[in-house]
Amino acid sequence: MSTTQVFLDIEEKRVVATLQEVAEGLDESQGETVLDFSSVRRIDSKTLQALEDLARVADQKGVKIVLRGVKVDVYKVLKLVKLTQRFFFAH
Repeated sequence: MSTTQVFLDIEEKRVVATLQEVAEGLDESQGETVLDFSSVRRIDSKTLQALEDLARVADQKGVKIVLRGVKVDVYKVLKLVKLTQRFFFAH
């Protein structure tokens, strides 16, 4: 079985919608999905909920989610709410 990598840029104005679309479109055949967060400077409670939902779906389907380019302030929030352990991070 081969795995596929999917790369997506996340626009700050569409973070929640994009995360929901990614969660709905996850497929077991995707080995890894990379989300480029370099344009995201802040996250709110809706974004945190969307990330939690994405992590849950990815766990169920066995898909690795990599967050790339996460700003320090965003990472601190993810760490505070214990979401860092649900994702992989890349620069």
